[in-house]
Amino acid sequence: MKPYSEACERNRDPILGVLKRVFKGARAVLEIGSGTGQHAAYFAAALSHLAWQASDVAEHLEGIRMWGVDPVELDVDKPWPAVDVDAVFSANTAHILSWPQVQRMFAGIAGLGSVKVVGLYGPFHYDGRPTSQSNARFDSMLRARDPASGVRNFEDVRALAQRCGFTLLEDNAMPANNRLLVFAKAT
Repeated sequence: MKPYSEACERNRDPILGVLKRVFKGARAVLEIGSGTGQHAAYFAAALSHLAWQASDVAEHLEGIRMWGVDPVELDVDKPWPAVDVDAVFSANTAHILSWPQVQRMFAGIAGLGSVKVVGLYGPFHYDGRPTSQSNARFDSMLRARDPASGVRNFEDVRALAQRCGFTLLEDNAMPANNRLLVFAKAT
C-alpha cells in the first residue's frame, strides 16, 4: 500500500512558498528523510528547475518509490551516498532523530561541500519553551515513545548549524506551530 501522510498534504503548499524563494538559485536538492515520498513528488514537480534527490533509511525506500520518486539510501549513522547538490531540505526529522544524530546530519550536510542553503522544517522550542500547548504535548509524546527524540531547541539548532558553517538566514512561521528555518553557507 502506498504510504500517505495527511500532515504532508496540509503543509506542502506553505513549505513550497518558501522553497520557491530560497531555492530559486539552486540546481539540485537533497531531501533528507523523505518519509512517505509525498513531499519529494510534490516539490520535484513544482520546482522543475531543480533536480530533487529524495533519501531515507532503507526501510522507507520502497514506499517512496510508490510515489514515482527514485530515492537513495541515507542513514545519518552510516557513510553518506555521493550526491552532487547545492541545497538540502529536511522536514520533520530533527525531532525524530536523537540529538547526536541531528549533529551527524548537520556534519554530513557540511561534508557535502557544495551546499549553499539548507531548509529545516518542523516544530522547535524557543528559549527552552514550547511555542504552543500542542507542541508541548507532541514533545511529551515523542519522549515517551523514545527518550532520545523530542522537539529541539531553536537556539541549539542554530548554534549547531553555525559550528557546521551555516548561518541562519530566515525563521519562517508555518501552520500548526511549525517553522521553516533557512540556513545559508557562511561566506
